[in-house]
Order: sequence, then C-alpha cells, then structure tokens
Amino acid sequence: SGRHRVPRATAQLLAPVGDPEKVICVGLNYHDHCQEQGVKVPKEPLIFSKFPSAITGPFDDIVHPQDTSELDWEVELAAVIGKRGRHIEEAAALEHVLGFTVANDVSARDWQMRRNGRQWLLGKTFDTFCPLGPAIVTREAVADVHNLWIRCSVNGQRMQDSSTRHLIFGVPALVAWVSRFVTLVPGDILLTGTPAGVGVFRKPPIFLKRGDEVQCEIEELGTICNRVV
Repeated sequence: SGRHRVPRATAQLLAPVGDPEKVICVGLNYHDHCQEQGVKVPKEPLIFSKFPSAITGPFDDIVHPQDTSELDWEVELAAVIGKRGRHIEEAAALEHVLGFTVANDVSARDWQMRRNGRQWLLGKTFDTFCPLGPAIVTREAVADVHNLWIRCSVNGQRMQDSSTRHLIFGVPALVAWVSRFVTLVPGDILLTGTPAGVGVFRKPPIFLKRGDEVQCEIEELGTICNRVV
C-alpha cells in the first residue's frame, strides 16, 4: 500500500533471529579453506557451537575483547531451521529449513588455537562474535543455495571471495548430520563454514583492529557491515 513505511535511515535492524535455542557451527567445510591450511578434507562434519549471546545485529559493532590480540573474520552462509526434527533424512532435510541469512563467525584465534585446551568454544563466542542478517531469505526464494558467491572485505579490501559450490558438506547433509545428535527446533541457526581468505592463514597473518570495518555479503542474501570497536 505504501503506507506504514519507516525510512531505512531511521531504523536499526536487529538480527533476524536474536535468541535461538542453538547456534551450531561447522569447521573446515570449504575445499579452499582446507587448502589454505594444508589440512585434509574432513570425512565427517566438524561441529562446534557459539552461545546465542554472541549474536548481534547486521550493522552493529563488533567489540574487540581486551583478552585477544588475534581477532579474525569468517563470512558464512547461515541456515535458519523452521521445522522441528530429529534423525532427519538428508533427502528431506531442506524441508526443515526456513531460509538463509549472512553471518560473520568472528574468531579470537589465540583462544581458539592455543588456549582453553584448544577447544574452540571460548575463542568463538565472545559477545558480538556473531553478526547476523540483514534478513532471512526464504528457502523458496533462493535459486540454488549451493551456487552463490560469498565474500568478505575489510576496510574495502576483498579478503574472501568464493562460492558456496565449494562447500564440502551441503546444507541437507549438515542438517541430517546434526539431527543425529540433537533435536533441531525452529529458530536454530546453522553456520555452514567459511571459505579461504581468513586473516590467520595469511603470510604474514592479518588481524582486525579497532576502527576496522568488516563487510560480509552473499549473493541473493544481502550484506552485513560491522565496525570493530
């Protein structure tokens, strides 16, 4: 109707799902990301998690913790669960997905790789370490979720530039795998992994600093942009 519209400049977009029951993440799930580390392609999905308290809005600040000097970016395709399920068959897995959005799996590499017994959780789950948005694009509206370009830029410089066709385990396989262990419920977020180009594996490594601007974008899904403070 054209009525009841709010000018974009006057609105602050929140994360499209702000308080999910679970934020499930996948490591080493792009062929090019494995290559840049010199590691073998996993035979099974590598699953870890973030706490929901890490979620922040698509244009909100990323808070640089005082506890890390190795803050890194990871653009990721995120799937949002829309239908409850356990032991989901891969052939029916997409029926349990409401849609997709853009995520940044912000990572404190020192905590992820050397501290906390090398368990990944703490390095992945500081507050604001999961910018999410700008919206959920429904499954039916995406032509082919496994053929979308996916990119990340820092201060306007392209750092990651790949395609979801390089995923090792696609969305149906991941939904089926995770549901072997836990019940998936509507609103659960599944981060599907990041492609090559993260800071820690560059020579020399590059890490985020306060004042940097990180932009993550996925074809058909949109763009999120967050300043490090």
